[in-house]
Amino acid sequence: MQDERPLPSFAAIVVAAGKGLRAGQPVPKQFAQWRGKPVVRHSVEALLEAGAAPLVVMIPEGGDELLSRALSGLDGWQAVTGGATRQQSVAFGLEAVKSAERVLIHDAARPHLPKPVIEKLLQALDEHPGAIPTLPVVDSLAIDDAGAMAGSGEREKLRRVQTPQAFRFADIHAAHRAWQGEPTAGDDAQVLRAAGGSVALVEGDERLRKLTFAEDFVSNLPPVRIGTGFDVHKLAAGEELWLGGIKIEHDKGLAGHSDADVALHAIVDALLGAIGNGDIGDHFPPSDPQWKGASSDRFVAHAAKLVDEAGYRTGNIDLTIICEAPKIGPHREAMRQRIAELLGVDTGAISVKATTTERLGFTGRGEGIAAQAAATVIRND
Repeated sequence: MQDERPLPSFAAIVVAAGKGLRAGQPVPKQFAQWRGKPVVRHSVEALLEAGAAPLVVMIPEGGDELLSRALSGLDGWQAVTGGATRQQSVAFGLEAVKSAERVLIHDAARPHLPKPVIEKLLQALDEHPGAIPTLPVVDSLAIDDAGAMAGSGEREKLRRVQTPQAFRFADIHAAHRAWQGEPTAGDDAQVLRAAGGSVALVEGDERLRKLTFAEDFVSNLPPVRIGTGFDVHKLAAGEELWLGGIKIEHDKGLAGHSDADVALHAIVDALLGAIGNGDIGDHFPPSDPQWKGASSDRFVAHAAKLVDEAGYRTGNIDLTIICEAPKIGPHREAMRQRIAELLGVDTGAISVKATTTERLGFTGRGEGIAAQAAATVIRND
């Protein structure tokens, strides 16, 4: 991972005021479960993490309790009741924001919101009052005349439009106040264009697809996946010994670019392996000085987040530590509790075992410690 530049300040409006009936869920689709969380929570978390402030969520009449449950534990958002149409809801949201330099307007029904899309949209506002993410049209297009093909469309000139859509706040605020078009404006870019504003097109992302129908809530991911990890670090005088997320008093410690916690490193690789997302060196390269001496807790948290984004949650971890010393038994429960805390699971899902190599090899000679881990991840349904 490389250093990330902070994004420009921006406000956000998440439009979650619709009924979502076509999705066939027992509640409006924005509050239905998708990959382990309510749909609306996914994009709200992504926008808050990107720095959105203020963040306004538009809800249907009487939707306060549904939203409170969906966003339980999150801070930095406010709910506003929407209008009869999407355009009215956004207009109410802009009034609630009151003042900002930039604003992102996003449909809650698009839960997977990659940060690179946000970055490109905000960057485009340096040159344009509005920007939208788009994707090319890949299928041929036909003009329908009462069920018969009356011609074809030029797909090369057409784009599929996604959200979030980004705007200079003053421009989109004024455009919505001046809107005289159809009550059901397709999107906010249309509103800005009607007021004479230019809208830049930036590259969207297929992951930003909209959840619309019942089948969109049926996952085709395997229900369980398994990964393994293995790591080794040498023991050296003058180093702290971090193992399984806890500090152990010992005459030697593990040497490495980070805190060299072989147990947590093996777990990280096992989790990344379960979702097919490389290894710890891909995400935290030892050549990057920012990870010098870094706590391996951060690596575990990152892996857990990637597991969640892939549509899974940690099922269980089976960890084996291989060394002659120190004795692992006295620290086993503390390790289990710390690993469970980092992964957000019950301690019953964490196994920590220890073995020796009968004084054979580098671990047998006390030159280093090795660890191997197996992880299962379970699909979020």
